[in-house]
Amino acid sequence: MIPKDPVMLLSYINTQLRDHYPSLGELCRSLDLSEAEIQKKLAAIDYHYDEKENKFV
Repeated sequence: MIPKDPVMLLSYINTQLRDHYPSLGELCRSLDLSEAEIQKKLAAIDYHYDEKENKFV
């Protein structure tokens, strides 16, 4: 289960991207998560996915 708190979610997602997944799409497919929902939750705290960096910044 992924964290519900946006700041904890940010940390979790960026760690997963860094350590295990080459893209947000692959992470979401692998963990059966909604990519749009992840982006929406993190945009609420002003973080957006950067494809080149493969992380939320």
